[in-house]
Amino acid sequence: MQDKRVALVTGANKGIGLQIAKDLAKRGLTVLVGSRDLANGETAAKNVGEDAHAIQLDVTDAVSIAGAAERILKEFGRLDVLVNNAGITSVVPPGTSFEERMKTNIPSTSPLDNIRGVFETNVFGVIAVTQAMLPLLREGAAGRIVNIGSSSGSLTLNSNPNYKHRHVFGAAYSPSKTALHAISLAFALELEKTNIKVNVACPGYTATDLNSFRGTRTVEQGAREAVRLALLGPDGPTGTFSDEDGTVPW
Repeated sequence: MQDKRVALVTGANKGIGLQIAKDLAKRGLTVLVGSRDLANGETAAKNVGEDAHAIQLDVTDAVSIAGAAERILKEFGRLDVLVNNAGITSVVPPGTSFEERMKTNIPSTSPLDNIRGVFETNVFGVIAVTQAMLPLLREGAAGRIVNIGSSSGSLTLNSNPNYKHRHVFGAAYSPSKTALHAISLAFALELEKTNIKVNVACPGYTATDLNSFRGTRTVEQGAREAVRLALLGPDGPTGTFSDEDGTVPW
């Protein structure tokens, strides 16, 4: 078992996940770059730093998740930080335009297979990975779980007629984040008497391929809150939902 803290970031081969991996590596952590495609993960790990390692991890594949957990146990002995970053907005072919992807989110017409697919990654994938990694997190002195949520899933914000982004609250992505927030709180409540803290970070409207790079925040900005929560000290909170500007309402 090594002395340096070990962090696993899912969906870390690009976008916000890659930036989170870079930031954690700069702070002295060994970073495991989770990626569905191992080759993409290996390329990303080279950009993260010398103490970064690619790990094949498809959050919708039980065999892949179990294999990742087994490898972490054998090679590192424990896990100190888990960042559940992997997420999708819709189940569509690669190259589908942003406008066409948005159409799959309309509640009255969104295909059920699309909604199920989004929930499979954004909700059930997070549950599955967290369950698999909890034994490893319990081996560490102070485990940290950070789930990447979104204000687009805030029921409080979106029920306000004056909220400027409520028009994009549809059937798939936003409700999946609402469910993710609830699951995160459930894990936080179960683990609140342990040394493991569970929090939700909202990156804000960040320019990534999920929104065809239309976001107004950079990936550096989008990664900040997740990194802060990943590095919380023993007196830090658990069961919170926040972005770099402060608390986000559930």
